[in-house]
Amino acid sequence: MMFTSHYDDQIIPLLRRMINLKELKLFLAVLKNHSTYIDGIQLHDEILIHMPQLNKFTFSINTIILNENIKIDLPSNEDIQHSFIGKIYGKVGSYVYVRSEDNVVVSHVYSLPYQFQYFLHLANYFQGDMFHTVRHLTMHDGRPFEYNLFKIISQRFPLLKELCVINCIPQKNKQHSPILIIFPHLILLDLVKIHVDYAEQLLFDKNTHLPSLLDLCIKYKSLAMITNDFTNNPIRGNCAKIKKLLADRFIRPKNFHEYFPLL
Repeated sequence: MMFTSHYDDQIIPLLRRMINLKELKLFLAVLKNHSTYIDGIQLHDEILIHMPQLNKFTFSINTIILNENIKIDLPSNEDIQHSFIGKIYGKVGSYVYVRSEDNVVVSHVYSLPYQFQYFLHLANYFQGDMFHTVRHLTMHDGRPFEYNLFKIISQRFPLLKELCVINCIPQKNKQHSPILIIFPHLILLDLVKIHVDYAEQLLFDKNTHLPSLLDLCIKYKSLAMITNDFTNNPIRGNCAKIKKLLADRFIRPKNFHEYFPLL
């Protein structure tokens, strides 16, 4: 999902021309430089007051802020929540966090109950709610993702079909849990930009059950590490149905078919 840097000069002018609109459903991923988050006050003052007939507004807006060599005081999550009070928004979910690995700040504001199939840049600040409509989820953070977060996601996103994990920080708590994480509908798993711990967390049969998994994106190095150079097979159950493996170039080991029988 691409982020746009043309929110101010293209998207806002376009929306302001829709003066007769009665219902607006808005999904945006916005990149801003030397600025602040998109919040309830900004949405109201820059867009909604130009739509006098609007009676329903549903939204999911991710904002990535790049404030290099300049200091701007950014609002807290509590400030963002207050910005939506007293307007037409209804119940709103939100979170903000600093991504330490690339020194950017990320915010996400969204209507509840959530109405979209995509959920972008979920981080450790995720606070729950149910997301029955979401089919595609991206996770990205500069802090480790632990077992409990994956467990919560499996419960809060019950119909998830595609999961992309981006995190190069190793897990701190790698103790095996007796409670199996289950993603019953997941068909695609993207583990290209990860520390190998997350391949173990999500592919090991003893940790996670992926009965519908068909597509796997992963670096060959990660596969070799979690299988001890293809000398043991802790991923037999989760990889038995995989029909598409996207990885960097490699020479198949002799027993490759034992790990991926349909490839």
